Amino acid sequence: MSTVVQGRSNAISAFTQALRQFAEFRPEMTVERLALLASAFFTVFCNVAFFRAAAATGALQGHWPTALSLVAMVGGLNLLLLCLLLNRWTAKPLLIVLLLVTSVAAHFMSRYTIYLDADMLRNILHTDGKESGELISPGVLPSLLSLGVLPSLLVWRVRLRHRTLRRAALVRAAWVVLAMLIAAGAALASFQNLSALMRNHRELRHLITPGNYLVSLARVLADDEVAKHRPRTPLGTHAHIAGRPAEARPRLLVLVVGETVRAQNWGLNGYARQTTPELSRIAPVNFSQVSSCGSATEVSVPCMFSPWGRANYDKDRIKHSESLLHVLEHAGVHTLWRDNQTGCKGVCDGLAFESFEHATLPKVCDAEGCLDEAMLQGLIGEVDRRPGDMVVVLHQLGNHGPSYYKRYPPHLRRFVPACETSELGDCSREQIVNAYDNAVLHTDEFLANTIRLLAAQTGRDTALIYVSDHGESLGENGLYLHGVPYAIAPDTQTRVPMVMWLSSGFAASRGIDIACLKREAKAPASHDNLFHSVLGLMQVSTSEYDPGLDLFRGCASR
Repeated sequence: MSTVVQGRSNAISAFTQALRQFAEFRPEMTVERLALLASAFFTVFCNVAFFRAAAATGALQGHWPTALSLVAMVGGLNLLLLCLLLNRWTAKPLLIVLLLVTSVAAHFMSRYTIYLDADMLRNILHTDGKESGELISPGVLPSLLSLGVLPSLLVWRVRLRHRTLRRAALVRAAWVVLAMLIAAGAALASFQNLSALMRNHRELRHLITPGNYLVSLARVLADDEVAKHRPRTPLGTHAHIAGRPAEARPRLLVLVVGETVRAQNWGLNGYARQTTPELSRIAPVNFSQVSSCGSATEVSVPCMFSPWGRANYDKDRIKHSESLLHVLEHAGVHTLWRDNQTGCKGVCDGLAFESFEHATLPKVCDAEGCLDEAMLQGLIGEVDRRPGDMVVVLHQLGNHGPSYYKRYPPHLRRFVPACETSELGDCSREQIVNAYDNAVLHTDEFLANTIRLLAAQTGRDTALIYVSDHGESLGENGLYLHGVPYAIAPDTQTRVPMVMWLSSGFAASRGIDIACLKREAKAPASHDNLFHSVLGLMQVSTSEYDPGLDLFRGCASR
């Protein structure tokens, strides 16, 4: 017993001594020296994802001078960044914030190969608390402690040396020049190899941290500031319904915008598993070769509701123009956006909008959110309040990761064992795919229930179009989730499912040959078709309509 007591006493004494030593640890240094140490720390310990991705290109294999030059170049750039940001008054608090944020960024970049470009930052900033909370799991703690908290404690204990303002400015200018010389000298030392690497793999720059998220954040904030003071450009203001008799039955089109469902796991596309059993019984028109406009919601949703699409993609033009829904409203077609996600991304600005983010509907909602079925409750009542033609958008939560296991009810837990944590690194790939496929089953059930609801309407001709906003990586080539820059995004993130269903009355009123449409559905299609196909289906005449992109045109007699 005395040995145990003595051991505890020694442990307490050692801990007390460590605390005393830490309290006495107050090194004095200049801001520039602190910046140098921090830049070395960021370069060596926080850029693992960048150096790993650079090595994976093969450009560094057998070229150790190039590898050393790359390390020195990144170190010089980090030093330059810190010399421009830090001063005597902001150095410690700002550096602590950078360490904490960078530790989390490094974790996700290393674990999921996430590229922190402007689009990804925009996704992160516009994600609600429930979704972002799913990403903060115990798995991030080791990185947060080792790369964030502990270095921050050391920074906090540093005493910064004071200088006169004139001398501080001269010394800082010299360090800025030094940092530029280090970065430029390192680049020139292996210019041919490094320039080829960065030119052929431009996406790598979005892995250099902390510069990647700081530059991207500045771009996003600048864009948002411009958007505040720039009105949307009107679109289709002279749109009108054409070619329909006055006595025609009103039409209801439900447009379901899916979330993170990829074509490769869609049962109707021939996937090895039957993930669309309900839709298979209904037999809608299935488009099997559809590409998305982007690899993330912030890009795809505004793009698919614009007339320009990916073929003529212009982010600023799309962001600052009215959308398909505004064109429909100009034509006298009522619109309603029902959302179980993070908003309509500007697509429905100024139009009817309902959010189910904080809904408390029994059976379909809990403290963590709602299943997509919540959007069907009260839907027909909302439609009945608006006589005439109407287009309703249902924006799903769908397969939003990484918590796939939360995206389906218990009775759809058919593929087991399923990954039941948001920390995908703790699950096997089989478990991840099982959870993901169960969530696809839920989208299948949701779409089937929506079609049945529409088929039961007797006062309107009804139709449904479903298309996912983007796909998802489930561990292929070390990639998870989505948001990889479009130029290098794999097919798993850019190939999406799309289905269409028309009531017999709707098909007859438009003269649409469903058999013809099913044949046409075998050809490649994309998000670019959505804008023009909806206008064609609803018989909206406007100069923005391109008949060559209307998927119904070749199979419609009127």
